[in-house]
Amino acid sequence: MSGVTPDIAADFIIEAQEILDRLGEQLVTLEQAPDDLEQLNAVFRGFHTLKGGAGFLAIQAMVELCHAAEETLGAARAGEAQLDPLHFDAAQRSLDWLQAMLDAVAGGVEPEHAPPELIAQFSLDAAAECIPGAPAITASASDTIDEDEFEALLDQLHGSAMPGAAPAAAAPAPAKAKAKAPDLIDDDEFEALLDQLHGAAAPGAQPLPAAPAKAAAPPRAAAPPRTPSRAATPARPGGSEAEHTVRVDTRRLDAIVNLIGEMVLARNRLKTLRTRLKDEELDRAVSNLDVATARLQSAVMRTRMQPVGKVFSRFPKVARDVARSLNKEVELEMVGAETELDRNLVEALADPLVHLVRNGIDHGIEPPEVREAAGKPRAGRLRLAAQQEGDYVGIEVQDDGAGIDAERLRAKAREKGLLDPEAAARLGVEECLHLVFLPGFSTKAEVTDISGRGVGMDVVQSRIRELGGQIQIQSELGRGTRFLIRVPLTLAILPTLLVQAGEAVYALPLARVLEVLHAAPASLGWFDGRPVLDRQSHTLPLLDLRRWLDLAPVENNLLTVVVLQMGDSRFGLIVDQVRGREEVVIKPLPRALRGLPGYAGATLIGDGRLALILDVDGLRASG
Repeated sequence: MSGVTPDIAADFIIEAQEILDRLGEQLVTLEQAPDDLEQLNAVFRGFHTLKGGAGFLAIQAMVELCHAAEETLGAARAGEAQLDPLHFDAAQRSLDWLQAMLDAVAGGVEPEHAPPELIAQFSLDAAAECIPGAPAITASASDTIDEDEFEALLDQLHGSAMPGAAPAAAAPAPAKAKAKAPDLIDDDEFEALLDQLHGAAAPGAQPLPAAPAKAAAPPRAAAPPRTPSRAATPARPGGSEAEHTVRVDTRRLDAIVNLIGEMVLARNRLKTLRTRLKDEELDRAVSNLDVATARLQSAVMRTRMQPVGKVFSRFPKVARDVARSLNKEVELEMVGAETELDRNLVEALADPLVHLVRNGIDHGIEPPEVREAAGKPRAGRLRLAAQQEGDYVGIEVQDDGAGIDAERLRAKAREKGLLDPEAAARLGVEECLHLVFLPGFSTKAEVTDISGRGVGMDVVQSRIRELGGQIQIQSELGRGTRFLIRVPLTLAILPTLLVQAGEAVYALPLARVLEVLHAAPASLGWFDGRPVLDRQSHTLPLLDLRRWLDLAPVENNLLTVVVLQMGDSRFGLIVDQVRGREEVVIKPLPRALRGLPGYAGATLIGDGRLALILDVDGLRASG
């Protein structure tokens, strides 16, 4: 083999990333049930497939590490050995190293070899010690195969999963593949194919070329990193379905979504003109265009939808690693992983959710002996759930730990000078809980590599707000804490309620609007220097949009109030008038307004004017 094409390199990187993402969860499941032969088989095949592809591409560091894991797992499969905690620790550490190696390969850099002590940790001899300079596993074979044969073998691997076994790889077939996947093959044939791949790199093969930038993130020079967010590819159901799928550059999808956004703006403009011109033929044409645009918009959005499970799959490994480092016992429950979101949102949610999971184990769940003393099970429970709620998706991170002491948060905020004593005294329980989102806030007495530096939760809230979502906290001392996140299904097009204050029009996210009501000015009351509206069940705080904008007040016989949801609370926004509902395309804020609280973006509305999209949470906080 004289070299490897970038297309083949990119295919390997994508498929290897998917295998690594699955292996983290599969290893945790196997550790909890070591006698599960089906899971053991799936883990073995994962490492074996990685070794085969890496051997073909002459990635020696990956071959060496995968071979060490494969030998131990193979012995366990054959009933010749039993896996112990050290082996599972080594396997989980190896995933971090394999991820670092894959990142290096994606950038065309020679990956660093795993440390000899990690290789030695896979030894079946319990007394095995680290052997410096352990010999590398050589990837060589008497015969070589060309690129077409390699792609045909990849196709066979795609179609070779036995019933009940995890697929060897779950990505669409390479676009250049010339061989169709065969019928199911048995284990011996499957492993023969892998071994052929493993030995396909002839001595002296050329180094792996740099993969296209879209395939993976650039390498990191530091310690093995955690898995970064990536643009995932559609799962391949099996060889028989290969002809019905196609791999598309995500940048093309993004361009199509942007074009759909421009069509929506044009449609809105035509709908506005229709009411003004009052022409029957134009009315029918615009109605047909409206239906077709809505259907096209829905179809294009579905092409970018991905299951939240793409993010959830990394959490069994994250939870296990954090729990072991803190000497805690944690059971992770994941619900609703099949719930779908826009691809960009799936990627953007990864870091906030990782932080919440780590935070729940570190701050929330108590050590086993403390839980036992309190009459709880030794193992804490962490629940990660997702479900669709109309145009939004709700994601919940819940633990059954010690809960959050609201009074302690209040005292800590005063102590750190984040709030003056008078303002702190006025806070309710829910407002105290939200103090954890203040920059620099932390109740940890000791700084660790997991938490205690006062950074993180404010970044989580900022990131969720950037996605057009909201986050709220519910907690009960001794019972646990629950973080609730709501994000829109897509970031491209947002259903809004248009309101007016003065001459300008503003857009409010429709998902945050509860109702629109009218009230006489004389019915308003005042509390703590702010207007309120006394309703039968509760008192509704009010914010005058004109006053917030520093516009001159006007006298009205009847006030128009838009009731908005903010976490578990609500408030009313006084506006001049409500113009109605409209789907808008979110555009970045004008440069002069970036960073100002209360604004989330800008858009063009049906009459051609620019309207600013208001950030409900920022609006209330700055009002």
